[in-house]
Amino acid sequence: MSAGFPPFEDPRLGEPWLLTPGPLSTSYSVKAAMLRDWGSWDGDFRAMTASLRRRLLALLGEGAGDYACVPMQGSGSYCVEAMLGTFVPRDGKALVLANGAYGLRAAKTLGQMGRACRLLDKGDYLPPRGSEIAAILAEDPAITHVVAIHCETSSGILNPLAEIAAAVEAAGRRLLIDSMSAFGAVPVEPSAIRFDALVSSANKCIEGVPGFGFVLARTEVLTAAQGNAHSLSLDIHAQWAEMERSGQWRFTPPTHAVAAFLTALDEFEAEGGVAARGARYANNRDHLITGMRALGFETLLADRWLSPIITTFFCPADPAFRFPDFYERMKQRGFILYPGKLTVVESFRIGTIGRFDAAVVDRVVAAVAAVLKDMGVASAAPPAGALAERESFLKAVAAA
Repeated sequence: MSAGFPPFEDPRLGEPWLLTPGPLSTSYSVKAAMLRDWGSWDGDFRAMTASLRRRLLALLGEGAGDYACVPMQGSGSYCVEAMLGTFVPRDGKALVLANGAYGLRAAKTLGQMGRACRLLDKGDYLPPRGSEIAAILAEDPAITHVVAIHCETSSGILNPLAEIAAAVEAAGRRLLIDSMSAFGAVPVEPSAIRFDALVSSANKCIEGVPGFGFVLARTEVLTAAQGNAHSLSLDIHAQWAEMERSGQWRFTPPTHAVAAFLTALDEFEAEGGVAARGARYANNRDHLITGMRALGFETLLADRWLSPIITTFFCPADPAFRFPDFYERMKQRGFILYPGKLTVVESFRIGTIGRFDAAVVDRVVAAVAAVLKDMGVASAAPPAGALAERESFLKAVAAA
């Protein structure tokens, strides 16, 4: 790690740690970068945009020369919609691989814009496998594109992207990736994983703030996408063409968020890039799971599918445990958790990305132990039904 890498114990300004999949805890330097105003048409800001595009593209690694980076205003969902609307042609058809809320949202988005869509819904936390994707593509020649969620934060599952990409490439179809919560911590090299476009967001693994996302798309695919978009403002081709022509965003850019992101990129590079960022997050996750299991908690997913981004835990069966009370008590101790989004059995999630390391995670686990004691929770073990659900999941995975 570089000696220039800022310490994790940056001034917290009295704020809690965000244990979420983004927005997340940022460094003091990233916050401070937003104290200056920038002219959106000024040459200095155009240079900032050019730097952002160049440095993000470099994160792809080998094969990045075939791609272009296009930043887009708005939240992650805006950028996913832009990717789908720009690259799935109006007469195309997409196969959406869903195992949680974000895959289902992609399918809903395609339906809203009038694109033909087929859904492979694996439930809450089963991964889509290459063999079943291959079978669907062989059976349905109308499918032109496959949409995959890299890390489904509903459950915390890290989907087998290389396996998915291989099946899509073998069938001669095109892959679009929602890597919103994984890009920057989990490698996606075009030399190993062939894809047309990938989308992520500023407030995820690069540790910037909300305000924009970015699309990394094959240049030849961008060129061919003119006229596809269903929306004026969400047209990635038009945004790319304007940036290539003038270096400017078509509409008012989030100048402060861009400035913060460039500082976040400085810190990202000083830490050691994708490999180092991913290693820190994985270490955070390992400390979290070891500590929580020692307290009696059980993870929703088997270890094989656990991502370094966020982990879902079953809520304890003990009648003294109520998640809203648990949440507030943890917040009072300086930690904001994430409620469960899926599963039949009640659950909650703890994110392990953001500006903190394993020492902070150990404090999280200690706070959980203290809160359980204060609440009078004698056991963190989940309901028997939760364990049965997990056993069913493990059997389904083994059979897949």
